[in-house]
Amino acid sequence: MIKKITAILLVLCTILSAGGCGALASKFSDSSSGSNEAPTFTAGSGDTTIRILSGSENRELEDIIADCAENAGIRVEMDYQGSVDIMRSLRDGAGEYDAVWPASSIWLSLGDTGHLIKHSQSVSLTPVVFGIRQSLAEELGFVGKDVSVNDILTAITDGKMTFCMTSATQSNSGASAYIGFLYALLGKQEGLTEQDLQDKSLQEKIRTLLNGVDRSSGSSDWLKDMFLSGSYDAMVNYECLIIDANEQLEAEGREPLYVVYPYDGLSLADSPLGYADHGDDAKEEAFLAFQDELMSPDSQSRIEATGRRITANGVSDENREVFNPAWGIDTDRILSPIQMPDAEVLMAALNLYQTNFKKPSLNIYCLDFSGSMTGTGEEQLKEAMSQILIQENAEKNLLQANDGEINIAILFDDEIMDVLYAKDSSAASLESLYNQIADFDTRGGTDIYTPAALAYEIAHNYDLSQYTPAVILMTDGQSMDDPDVFEDALAEYGNDIPVFSITFGDADPSQLEELADETNARVFDGTKNLTEAFRNVKGYN
Repeated sequence: MIKKITAILLVLCTILSAGGCGALASKFSDSSSGSNEAPTFTAGSGDTTIRILSGSENRELEDIIADCAENAGIRVEMDYQGSVDIMRSLRDGAGEYDAVWPASSIWLSLGDTGHLIKHSQSVSLTPVVFGIRQSLAEELGFVGKDVSVNDILTAITDGKMTFCMTSATQSNSGASAYIGFLYALLGKQEGLTEQDLQDKSLQEKIRTLLNGVDRSSGSSDWLKDMFLSGSYDAMVNYECLIIDANEQLEAEGREPLYVVYPYDGLSLADSPLGYADHGDDAKEEAFLAFQDELMSPDSQSRIEATGRRITANGVSDENREVFNPAWGIDTDRILSPIQMPDAEVLMAALNLYQTNFKKPSLNIYCLDFSGSMTGTGEEQLKEAMSQILIQENAEKNLLQANDGEINIAILFDDEIMDVLYAKDSSAASLESLYNQIADFDTRGGTDIYTPAALAYEIAHNYDLSQYTPAVILMTDGQSMDDPDVFEDALAEYGNDIPVFSITFGDADPSQLEELADETNARVFDGTKNLTEAFRNVKGYN
């Protein structure tokens, strides 16, 4: 019955994704494991190994996956990567993987241009929802009422609510919500066209709605953790992550979130597990055995107990208490998702989000040019910046600059070497900024606190309500100077700008963790792939 319902859903619509339903992401992020490195997670002890490229949301299912692998008599190795990376791997043939398990079928549709994937099945479903502070939801009149995207737009326009959301071009939850917004604001449920995207009224409304985004993220899991660590009105995320957040909020005696299902723009996340056919019959047989175990009634019940749904028509009695109706969770509602547009229109929509619709970014890069970076470090740093600032490179990862974006680079060693500004957000200005960075040479020692403090001073010369700001600090060494200079900046300006850090070489993670903790940010591991780390952090604003 579960497979039949899933098949019907997939015929009716290409469902967008779940950027993460549960794993408690730490402030220090594991970098995505490359196919030529040790897998992130292994389980089972069979003779045949199935290597899976998975979305990070499946971390929460590792105990279930381990039991399924053991029962199937196989060994499972899993690498975790983001949606865009999974799509890119598929386009390149996914040669090192036997299966893919993204958060959404749409990334299979966009990536599997070589028709490599077979035996794809949806493992679970979860709707994209708004989680709004209970008291604010009551004040807005949303409790016990059907709420539309336009109702939410009105609350934002009236200055009564802001919200946190993942990037639509980096995270499945953000993409799901964004496409739902577009449909709702157009007043339709299917058939989005490129002509629709040029509608001036739609463009004005979607910009206004996205201007209500208070903080952004490249990960749904981390968005939840950030929300729990801060003070925000609401977040757009997956129902299962709202459940997880509320369990933590109530355990701490804090106000829970009230779940709102936008009836005119509801998106569902499927979780498709598909076999990458490279012509190995033994691998295919092992994959099918593992998939059968994962789809068994016992495994499906355990998956449902994590807050994911296994059908579109309610939940089982044994797991009903997980879906607390006091939080606004409605398991009796038949979930009727929007129909996703075809691949060309979807990509056009995502590119417009990145370049035109979302709130402009304010990026201040603090780049370590100390003497220890000489050679490989300096080369990799400049290469990483070329992937962000040279727009033909950035476009490949949906990280191109958006209209009105501000980019500033503070180059430092044990003092400030220079502060460089892009004239505007045009491709020419950004390439000029890159060329200036590329002309610099390394020297001296390391002081991370002075450039971070200067970044705060510079940022507060702008109206931060009009931007999604971030300080992006990259260093390969331990700071020799006292952190008091940055503490003074926090005391003067507040901590409303996240300081995302990237480690390289012998950087001291504890110093960077302190900056992340103080500014509700995170640290990225650039020791394996500095360019990948820069791409990941750029997805957070």
